Amino acid sequence: MCAAAIFAAAAMTASAQTTTSQEAADADQSLIDQGKTTYAEKCSHCHGPGLLNPGTITPDLRRFPDDRERFFTIVKQGKNNKMPPWADLLSDDQIGTLWVYISSRRKP
Repeated sequence: MCAAAIFAAAAMTASAQTTTSQEAADADQSLIDQGKTTYAEKCSHCHGPGLLNPGTITPDLRRFPDDRERFFTIVKQGKNNKMPPWADLLSDDQIGTLWVYISSRRKP
């Protein structure tokens, strides 16, 4: 009887962990999708539809360093008078979803 109870508890725990992992994956995908939409609306005209706009001064965002703080600073404040500041146009949440989207497309 004890073995059956232990097995049932282990099965329930494994099922709960799978559900939690799936929920986390769904949440991550939701953030990626939100970031992709914001990118298409606000960023792609300069940075290109695939995070790369060959022939321009914009960097390949697929190669942006894994530095969230730097990303937020650049987006909010602009860079070198070539990228305008977006702090008044994008919320921290929107910048966060942009970061999640760009990070999901990062190339080594």
